[in-house]
Amino acid sequence: MYLSWNQTKVADFSDDIITPLYNQGYLFTRVGKGMMDQTCSLRIDLNKFTLSSENRRVLRKTENIMLKNFSLPYTNYHWSIGKMGKDFYDTKFGDGTFTANKIKELMTEPEKSNFNAILQYVIARSEATRQPPRQGQSGEIATLDASLTRNDNGPIGYAICYQNSEILHYCYPFYQLTTNNKQLKIPNLGLGMMVRAVIYAKKQGKKYIYLGSFQRSTDTYKLQFAGLEWWDGKEWKTNLEKLKKQLSSFVPTQNDSW
Repeated sequence: MYLSWNQTKVADFSDDIITPLYNQGYLFTRVGKGMMDQTCSLRIDLNKFTLSSENRRVLRKTENIMLKNFSLPYTNYHWSIGKMGKDFYDTKFGDGTFTANKIKELMTEPEKSNFNAILQYVIARSEATRQPPRQGQSGEIATLDASLTRNDNGPIGYAICYQNSEILHYCYPFYQLTTNNKQLKIPNLGLGMMVRAVIYAKKQGKKYIYLGSFQRSTDTYKLQFAGLEWWDGKEWKTNLEKLKKQLSSFVPTQNDSW
């Protein structure tokens, strides 16, 4: 079940068409080329974003995770990526939530996919010779990952995204749950991936990063960012307590586009 107030289908994917639709609460979905749902969208005004103490705690817990950005279609796609995504969504949300074939389609078939970027996450190693991040917000954001280099163990997570010159839509994240038949023990990995995506978007000069929709009690983890706004069906709001109270009033529709 998915909260959807309205739907539209676009044929023109230029920035001056897509960005205004995102600004009206629409998000790209996975159900078909050009399909967008208007929902309770969440976004961060990156001009107002600064790292909170909780954001910094998450970054410390995931300090050896490094983000890389790639354009879609993804030329290095391997069947193991689809399996990683399917296993993640089956475990977190139930069997059949997201198929390996759909993940492959979104990452490799632009004629069927609305998405044009992928964020890849790897475990990195520290280089003692690099300078650590300077104290202060601007220094932390500017130098994140500067003291890390990629190791050779392969990616542990991905997020399928849409981006243009002004916005990044962080969408469909998944990560490795086990390695060598043992649980992959990286505390707060999913949240660490999201925080790094927010920082990446700010460093890239984006105006907003969209975090998907807010419609379930389990979505509250998305609310910890400075500069957060939510679409109430008519306009953008910043009162998060009102948002939480409105959860029970949301009427979802049958749709697998979340």
